[in-house]
Amino acid sequence: MFRPLELFIGLRYSRAKRRNQFISFISTVSIICITISVMALITVMSVMNGFDNELRSRILGAVSHATIAGVGESIHDWQGTVKQAEANPHVRGAAPYVDLQAFLQGTYGSTGTMVRGIEPSLEPKASDIDKHMVQGRWYSLTPGSWNIILGKELAMQLGVTVGDHVTMIVPQLRATPLGAVPRIRGFRVSGVFEMGMQQYDSGLALVNMTDAEKLGELSGPTGIRLRLDDLWNAGPVSRELSRDLGQLYSVRTWMQENSNFFSAISMEKKVMGIILSLIVLVAVINLISMLMMLVTDKQADIAILRTLGMTPRSIMATFMVQGVLVGFVGIGLGVGLGSLLSWQLPNIVDWIQNVFHVQFLSPDVYYISNVPSKLEAVDVGWVSLVTFLFSLLATLYPAWRASRTQPAQALRYE
Repeated sequence: MFRPLELFIGLRYSRAKRRNQFISFISTVSIICITISVMALITVMSVMNGFDNELRSRILGAVSHATIAGVGESIHDWQGTVKQAEANPHVRGAAPYVDLQAFLQGTYGSTGTMVRGIEPSLEPKASDIDKHMVQGRWYSLTPGSWNIILGKELAMQLGVTVGDHVTMIVPQLRATPLGAVPRIRGFRVSGVFEMGMQQYDSGLALVNMTDAEKLGELSGPTGIRLRLDDLWNAGPVSRELSRDLGQLYSVRTWMQENSNFFSAISMEKKVMGIILSLIVLVAVINLISMLMMLVTDKQADIAILRTLGMTPRSIMATFMVQGVLVGFVGIGLGVGLGSLLSWQLPNIVDWIQNVFHVQFLSPDVYYISNVPSKLEAVDVGWVSLVTFLFSLLATLYPAWRASRTQPAQALRYE
Protein backbone atom coordinates (compact mmCIF):
# COMPACT_ATOMS: atom_id res chain seq x y z
CA MET A 1 0.00 0.00 0.00
CA PHE A 2 1.33 3.43 -0.95
CA ARG A 3 2.27 5.67 1.97
CA PRO A 4 4.00 9.06 1.93
CA LEU A 5 7.73 8.83 2.56
CA GLU A 6 7.53 11.05 5.65
CA LEU A 7 4.85 8.83 7.22
CA PHE A 8 6.76 5.67 6.34
CA ILE A 9 10.03 6.85 7.91
CA GLY A 10 8.24 8.36 10.94
CA LEU A 11 6.44 5.09 11.69
CA ARG A 12 9.68 3.16 11.09
CA TYR A 13 11.45 5.31 13.68
CA SER A 14 8.59 4.72 16.11
CA ARG A 15 8.86 0.93 15.82
CA ALA A 16 12.67 0.77 15.84
CA LYS A 17 14.57 0.03 19.03
CA ARG A 18 16.42 3.04 20.37
CA ARG A 19 20.17 3.01 20.65
CA ASN A 20 19.70 5.52 23.44
CA GLN A 21 17.45 3.80 25.98
CA PHE A 22 16.88 7.09 27.77
CA ILE A 23 14.95 8.39 24.73
CA SER A 24 12.67 5.34 24.90
CA PHE A 25 12.15 5.99 28.60
CA ILE A 26 11.24 9.65 27.99
CA SER A 27 8.89 8.59 25.18
CA THR A 28 7.12 6.17 27.52
CA VAL A 29 6.91 8.83 30.23
CA SER A 30 5.40 11.27 27.72
CA ILE A 31 2.69 8.78 26.80
CA ILE A 32 1.96 8.05 30.48
CA CYS A 33 1.79 11.76 31.35
CA ILE A 34 -0.59 12.54 28.48
CA THR A 35 -2.72 9.51 29.43
CA ILE A 36 -2.97 10.58 33.08
CA SER A 37 -3.74 14.21 32.21
CA VAL A 38 -6.48 13.28 29.73
CA MET A 39 -7.94 10.74 32.17
CA ALA A 40 -7.94 13.29 35.02
CA LEU A 41 -9.51 16.00 32.87
CA ILE A 42 -12.30 13.72 31.61
CA THR A 43 -13.02 12.41 35.12
CA VAL A 44 -13.18 15.87 36.72
CA MET A 45 -15.43 17.19 33.95
CA SER A 46 -17.72 14.17 34.38
CA VAL A 47 -17.96 14.70 38.14
CA MET A 48 -18.80 18.39 37.63
CA ASN A 49 -21.44 17.38 35.08
CA GLY A 50 -22.84 14.94 37.63
CA PHE A 51 -23.13 17.57 40.36
CA ASP A 52 -24.60 20.07 37.89
CA ASN A 53 -27.20 17.54 36.73
CA GLU A 54 -28.01 16.53 40.34
CA LEU A 55 -28.50 20.13 41.47
CA ARG A 56 -30.50 20.99 38.36
CA SER A 57 -32.83 18.01 38.78
CA ARG A 58 -33.39 18.72 42.48
CA ILE A 59 -34.06 22.41 41.96
CA LEU A 60 -36.32 21.88 38.95
CA GLY A 61 -38.07 19.08 40.81
CA ALA A 62 -39.60 21.75 43.04
CA VAL A 63 -39.48 24.89 40.89
CA SER A 64 -40.84 23.77 37.46
CA HIS A 65 -39.53 24.56 33.99
CA ALA A 66 -41.83 27.54 33.41
CA THR A 67 -44.50 29.43 35.35
CA ILE A 68 -47.61 31.30 34.21
CA ALA A 69 -48.72 34.05 36.60
CA GLY A 70 -51.49 36.61 36.53
CA VAL A 71 -50.45 40.24 36.21
CA GLY A 72 -51.60 41.90 39.43
CA GLU A 73 -54.38 39.40 40.15
CA SER A 74 -55.24 35.73 40.47
CA ILE A 75 -55.95 33.43 37.53
CA HIS A 76 -59.73 33.09 37.50
CA ASP A 77 -60.22 30.56 34.71
CA TRP A 78 -57.22 28.39 35.54
CA GLN A 79 -58.78 25.26 34.00
CA GLY A 80 -58.99 26.98 30.62
CA THR A 81 -55.47 28.36 30.97
CA VAL A 82 -54.15 24.89 31.80
CA LYS A 83 -55.82 23.45 28.68
CA GLN A 84 -54.42 26.27 26.56
CA ALA A 85 -50.92 25.69 27.95
CA GLU A 86 -51.08 21.92 27.48
CA ALA A 87 -52.07 22.49 23.85
CA ASN A 88 -48.45 23.50 23.25
CA PRO A 89 -46.61 20.40 21.97
CA HIS A 90 -43.63 21.00 24.30
CA VAL A 91 -45.73 21.16 27.50
CA ARG A 92 -45.97 17.78 29.24
CA GLY A 93 -47.95 18.87 32.29
CA ALA A 94 -49.42 21.87 34.12
CA ALA A 95 -50.52 22.39 37.72
CA PRO A 96 -52.03 25.46 39.48
CA TYR A 97 -50.64 26.75 42.76
CA VAL A 98 -51.08 29.42 45.41
CA ASP A 99 -48.09 30.96 47.19
CA LEU A 100 -48.44 32.51 50.65
CA GLN A 101 -45.91 33.86 53.10
CA ALA A 102 -46.81 32.58 56.56
CA PHE A 103 -45.54 32.03 60.09
CA LEU A 104 -45.73 28.50 61.52
CA GLN A 105 -45.85 27.70 65.24
CA GLY A 106 -45.04 24.12 66.22
CA THR A 107 -44.56 22.16 69.42
CA TYR A 108 -41.04 23.36 70.19
CA GLY A 109 -40.34 26.12 67.69
CA SER A 110 -41.64 28.62 65.18
CA THR A 111 -40.42 30.04 61.87
CA GLY A 112 -41.49 31.90 58.77
CA THR A 113 -41.91 29.88 55.60
CA MET A 114 -43.38 29.74 52.12
CA VAL A 115 -46.74 27.96 52.02
CA ARG A 116 -47.75 26.56 48.66
CA GLY A 117 -51.31 25.55 47.92
CA ILE A 118 -51.50 22.71 45.39
CA GLU A 119 -53.88 20.25 43.77
CA PRO A 120 -52.42 16.83 44.77
CA SER A 121 -53.76 15.14 41.64
CA LEU A 122 -52.22 17.71 39.27
CA GLU A 123 -48.98 18.66 41.07
CA PRO A 124 -47.04 15.51 40.03
CA LYS A 125 -47.40 16.67 36.42
CA ALA A 126 -45.23 19.72 37.18
CA SER A 127 -42.94 18.69 40.07
CA ASP A 128 -41.36 15.66 41.75
CA ILE A 129 -42.12 16.48 45.39
CA ASP A 130 -44.54 13.55 45.65
CA LYS A 131 -41.63 11.18 44.87
CA HIS A 132 -39.68 12.47 47.88
CA MET A 133 -42.21 11.75 50.63
CA VAL A 134 -40.49 10.20 53.68
CA GLN A 135 -43.51 10.15 56.00
CA GLY A 136 -47.28 10.31 55.58
CA ARG A 137 -49.39 10.33 52.43
CA TRP A 138 -49.30 12.73 49.50
CA TYR A 139 -53.03 12.58 48.77
CA SER A 140 -53.93 13.53 52.35
CA LEU A 141 -54.17 17.16 51.16
CA THR A 142 -57.90 17.07 50.47
CA PRO A 143 -60.04 20.25 50.34
CA GLY A 144 -61.24 21.33 53.77
CA SER A 145 -59.10 18.80 55.64
CA TRP A 146 -56.64 21.52 56.74
CA ASN A 147 -53.76 19.09 56.46
CA ILE A 148 -50.20 20.23 55.79
CA ILE A 149 -47.05 18.56 54.43
CA LEU A 150 -43.72 19.96 55.66
CA GLY A 151 -40.13 19.79 54.50
CA LYS A 152 -38.01 17.52 56.69
CA GLU A 153 -35.84 20.29 58.16
CA LEU A 154 -38.85 22.54 58.63
CA ALA A 155 -40.59 19.80 60.62
CA MET A 156 -37.46 19.40 62.75
CA GLN A 157 -37.32 23.13 63.43
CA LEU A 158 -40.95 23.10 64.53
CA GLY A 159 -40.49 19.91 66.54
CA VAL A 160 -43.42 18.12 64.90
CA THR A 161 -44.05 14.88 63.07
CA VAL A 162 -46.98 13.23 61.30
CA GLY A 163 -50.14 13.56 63.41
CA ASP A 164 -49.02 16.69 65.30
CA HIS A 165 -50.60 20.09 64.88
CA VAL A 166 -49.11 23.43 63.83
CA THR A 167 -50.58 26.92 63.88
CA MET A 168 -50.32 29.02 60.73
CA ILE A 169 -50.40 32.82 60.91
CA VAL A 170 -50.89 34.63 57.60
CA PRO A 171 -49.76 38.29 57.78
CA GLN A 172 -52.93 39.64 56.15
CA LEU A 173 -55.11 41.59 58.54
CA ARG A 174 -58.88 41.24 58.72
CA ALA A 175 -61.36 43.44 60.55
CA THR A 176 -63.00 42.04 63.72
CA PRO A 177 -64.89 43.55 66.66
CA LEU A 178 -61.54 43.48 68.49
CA GLY A 179 -59.76 45.31 65.69
CA ALA A 180 -57.51 44.22 62.83
CA VAL A 181 -55.97 40.80 63.47
CA PRO A 182 -53.97 38.41 61.24
CA ARG A 183 -55.50 35.22 59.91
CA ILE A 184 -54.76 32.25 62.15
CA ARG A 185 -55.54 28.62 61.36
CA GLY A 186 -54.55 25.27 62.84
CA PHE A 187 -53.24 22.48 60.58
CA ARG A 188 -52.53 18.80 61.13
CA VAL A 189 -49.20 17.50 59.83
CA SER A 190 -50.06 14.69 57.40
CA GLY A 191 -46.69 14.19 55.69
CA VAL A 192 -42.99 15.07 55.47
CA PHE A 193 -40.89 15.32 52.30
CA GLU A 194 -37.14 15.57 51.71
CA MET A 195 -35.94 17.08 48.40
CA GLY A 196 -32.28 17.23 49.38
CA MET A 197 -32.16 21.03 48.95
CA GLN A 198 -32.13 23.25 52.02
CA GLN A 199 -34.15 25.93 50.25
CA TYR A 200 -37.14 23.58 50.09
CA ASP A 201 -36.58 21.17 52.98
CA SER A 202 -36.40 24.04 55.48
CA GLY A 203 -38.58 26.66 53.82
CA LEU A 204 -41.56 25.05 52.07
CA ALA A 205 -44.90 23.76 53.34
CA LEU A 206 -47.70 22.31 51.20
CA VAL A 207 -51.46 22.59 51.74
CA ASN A 208 -54.47 22.05 49.54
CA MET A 209 -55.02 24.87 47.05
CA THR A 210 -58.63 25.45 48.18
CA ASP A 211 -57.48 25.88 51.80
CA ALA A 212 -54.75 28.29 50.68
CA GLU A 213 -57.25 30.35 48.70
CA LYS A 214 -59.47 30.65 51.77
CA LEU A 215 -56.56 31.76 53.94
CA GLY A 216 -55.42 34.35 51.42
CA GLU A 217 -58.96 35.35 50.42
CA LEU A 218 -58.12 34.68 46.78
CA SER A 219 -60.51 33.91 43.95
CA GLY A 220 -58.11 31.59 42.15
CA PRO A 221 -54.52 30.32 42.00
CA THR A 222 -51.65 32.79 41.79
CA GLY A 223 -50.00 30.86 38.97
CA ILE A 224 -49.63 27.68 36.93
CA ARG A 225 -46.46 25.60 36.93
CA LEU A 226 -45.40 23.88 33.68
CA ARG A 227 -43.21 20.88 32.90
CA LEU A 228 -41.71 20.72 29.41
CA ASP A 229 -40.39 17.87 27.28
CA ASP A 230 -36.96 19.54 27.34
CA LEU A 231 -35.97 22.12 29.93
CA TRP A 232 -33.87 23.94 27.28
CA ASN A 233 -37.09 24.68 25.36
CA ALA A 234 -38.25 26.95 28.19
CA GLY A 235 -37.27 30.17 26.39
CA PRO A 236 -39.10 29.55 23.08
CA VAL A 237 -42.13 28.03 24.86
CA SER A 238 -42.44 31.03 27.21
CA ARG A 239 -42.46 33.41 24.24
CA GLU A 240 -45.12 31.35 22.46
CA LEU A 241 -47.33 31.18 25.55
CA SER A 242 -46.92 34.91 26.25
CA ARG A 243 -48.13 35.63 22.73
CA ASP A 244 -51.06 33.17 22.95
CA LEU A 245 -52.24 34.09 26.47
CA GLY A 246 -52.10 37.85 26.02
CA GLN A 247 -50.99 40.68 28.30
CA LEU A 248 -53.02 39.53 31.33
CA TYR A 249 -50.43 36.80 32.02
CA SER A 250 -46.67 36.71 32.41
CA VAL A 251 -44.53 33.63 31.74
CA ARG A 252 -41.21 33.11 33.51
CA THR A 253 -38.70 30.29 32.98
CA TRP A 254 -36.40 28.39 35.32
CA MET A 255 -33.45 30.14 33.68
CA GLN A 256 -34.78 33.54 34.71
CA GLU A 257 -35.49 32.46 38.28
CA ASN A 258 -32.17 30.63 38.82
CA SER A 259 -29.94 32.26 36.20
CA ASN A 260 -27.22 33.42 38.61
CA PHE A 261 -26.89 30.01 40.25
CA PHE A 262 -26.58 28.00 37.04
CA SER A 263 -24.36 30.65 35.43
CA ALA A 264 -21.98 30.31 38.38
CA ILE A 265 -21.87 26.52 37.97
CA SER A 266 -21.23 26.87 34.22
CA MET A 267 -18.45 29.40 34.80
CA GLU A 268 -16.87 27.18 37.46
CA LYS A 269 -16.86 24.26 35.03
CA LYS A 270 -15.17 26.35 32.32
CA VAL A 271 -12.53 27.72 34.68
CA MET A 272 -11.81 24.25 36.06
CA GLY A 273 -11.43 22.94 32.52
CA ILE A 274 -8.93 25.68 31.66
CA ILE A 275 -6.92 25.08 34.84
CA LEU A 276 -6.82 21.32 34.29
CA SER A 277 -5.73 21.89 30.68
CA LEU A 278 -2.45 23.12 32.16
CA ILE A 279 -1.84 19.52 33.26
CA VAL A 280 -1.94 18.54 29.59
CA LEU A 281 0.49 21.36 28.81
CA VAL A 282 2.93 20.07 31.44
CA ALA A 283 2.64 16.57 29.97
CA VAL A 284 3.40 17.93 26.49
CA ILE A 285 6.68 19.44 27.76
CA ASN A 286 8.00 15.88 28.15
CA LEU A 287 7.07 15.31 24.52
CA ILE A 288 9.17 18.31 23.48
CA SER A 289 12.15 16.96 25.46
CA MET A 290 11.79 13.53 23.90
CA LEU A 291 11.68 14.91 20.35
CA MET A 292 14.65 17.21 20.93
CA MET A 293 16.78 14.26 22.12
CA LEU A 294 15.52 12.14 19.21
CA VAL A 295 16.55 14.82 16.72
CA THR A 296 20.01 14.97 18.29
CA ASP A 297 20.28 11.16 18.21
CA LYS A 298 19.25 11.00 14.54
CA GLN A 299 21.59 13.70 13.21
CA ALA A 300 23.45 11.26 10.96
CA ASP A 301 20.21 9.78 9.59
CA ILE A 302 18.87 13.26 8.85
CA ALA A 303 22.07 14.18 7.02
CA ILE A 304 21.92 11.03 4.88
CA LEU A 305 18.27 11.67 4.01
CA ARG A 306 19.13 15.24 3.05
CA THR A 307 21.97 14.08 0.75
CA LEU A 308 19.54 11.67 -0.90
CA GLY A 309 17.33 14.61 -1.84
CA MET A 310 14.81 14.83 1.01
CA THR A 311 13.63 18.41 1.50
CA PRO A 312 13.66 20.25 4.87
CA ARG A 313 9.86 20.24 4.80
CA SER A 314 9.84 16.45 4.48
CA ILE A 315 12.33 16.12 7.34
CA MET A 316 10.08 18.32 9.47
CA ALA A 317 7.01 16.22 8.62
CA THR A 318 8.88 13.01 9.47
CA PHE A 319 9.58 14.08 13.04
CA MET A 320 6.12 15.58 13.45
CA VAL A 321 4.78 12.07 12.81
CA GLN A 322 6.73 10.93 15.89
CA GLY A 323 5.16 13.53 18.20
CA VAL A 324 1.66 13.12 16.80
CA LEU A 325 1.87 9.34 17.23
CA VAL A 326 2.87 9.70 20.89
CA GLY A 327 -0.03 12.15 21.35
CA PHE A 328 -2.49 9.77 19.67
CA VAL A 329 -1.45 6.84 21.86
CA GLY A 330 -1.67 8.97 25.03
CA ILE A 331 -5.04 10.43 24.03
CA GLY A 332 -6.45 7.01 23.15
CA LEU A 333 -5.38 5.47 26.45
CA GLY A 334 -6.52 8.55 28.40
CA VAL A 335 -9.95 8.62 26.78
CA GLY A 336 -10.46 4.90 27.36
CA LEU A 337 -9.33 4.90 30.99
CA GLY A 338 -11.01 8.24 31.75
CA SER A 339 -14.34 7.09 30.32
CA LEU A 340 -14.14 3.82 32.26
CA LEU A 341 -13.26 5.64 35.49
CA SER A 342 -16.06 8.20 35.00
CA TRP A 343 -18.55 5.41 34.36
CA GLN A 344 -17.58 3.42 37.45
CA LEU A 345 -16.59 6.31 39.76
CA PRO A 346 -19.75 6.23 41.95
CA ASN A 347 -19.30 2.48 42.49
CA ILE A 348 -15.59 2.91 43.21
CA VAL A 349 -16.28 5.65 45.77
CA ASP A 350 -18.96 3.51 47.45
CA TRP A 351 -16.55 0.55 47.59
CA ILE A 352 -13.80 2.69 49.18
CA GLN A 353 -16.27 4.06 51.73
CA ASN A 354 -17.50 0.58 52.65
CA VAL A 355 -14.05 -1.02 52.86
CA PHE A 356 -12.26 1.76 54.75
CA HIS A 357 -15.33 2.98 56.69
CA VAL A 358 -14.97 6.60 55.59
CA GLN A 359 -17.54 9.10 54.34
CA PHE A 360 -16.31 11.63 51.77
CA LEU A 361 -19.56 13.62 51.69
CA SER A 362 -21.34 13.32 55.01
CA PRO A 363 -25.15 13.50 54.66
CA ASP A 364 -25.20 15.54 57.88
CA VAL A 365 -23.27 18.32 56.11
CA TYR A 366 -23.91 17.91 52.37
CA TYR A 367 -27.25 17.50 50.63
CA ILE A 368 -25.58 15.42 47.92
CA SER A 369 -23.91 12.64 49.90
CA ASN A 370 -22.76 10.55 46.92
CA VAL A 371 -20.30 11.37 44.13
CA PRO A 372 -22.31 11.66 40.90
CA SER A 373 -20.69 11.34 37.49
CA LYS A 374 -22.08 12.04 34.04
CA LEU A 375 -19.87 11.37 31.02
CA GLU A 376 -20.67 13.59 28.02
CA ALA A 377 -19.33 13.00 24.52
CA VAL A 378 -18.87 16.75 23.99
CA ASP A 379 -16.42 16.98 26.89
CA VAL A 380 -14.50 13.94 25.68
CA GLY A 381 -14.29 15.49 22.22
CA TRP A 382 -13.02 18.83 23.51
CA VAL A 383 -10.42 17.21 25.78
CA SER A 384 -9.17 15.03 22.91
CA LEU A 385 -9.03 17.98 20.51
CA VAL A 386 -7.19 20.28 22.94
CA THR A 387 -4.67 17.57 23.82
CA PHE A 388 -4.09 16.78 20.15
CA LEU A 389 -3.50 20.46 19.36
CA PHE A 390 -1.03 20.74 22.25
CA SER A 391 0.77 17.63 21.00
CA LEU A 392 0.88 18.98 17.46
CA LEU A 393 2.26 22.33 18.59
CA ALA A 394 4.86 20.55 20.72
CA THR A 395 6.29 18.86 17.61
CA LEU A 396 6.83 22.06 15.64
CA TYR A 397 10.05 23.35 17.22
CA PRO A 398 11.91 19.99 17.42
CA ALA A 399 10.84 19.16 13.85
CA TRP A 400 11.95 22.60 12.67
CA ARG A 401 15.34 22.07 14.33
CA ALA A 402 15.64 18.72 12.52
CA SER A 403 14.89 20.39 9.18
CA ARG A 404 17.69 22.93 9.79
CA THR A 405 20.34 20.20 10.10
CA GLN A 406 23.29 20.74 7.72
CA PRO A 407 24.49 17.41 6.15
CA ALA A 408 28.17 18.38 6.02
CA GLN A 409 28.34 19.34 9.67
CA ALA A 410 26.34 16.31 10.82
CA LEU A 411 28.56 13.83 8.88
CA ARG A 412 31.90 15.47 9.71
CA TYR A 413 32.74 13.07 12.54
CA GLU A 414 30.88 9.99 11.27
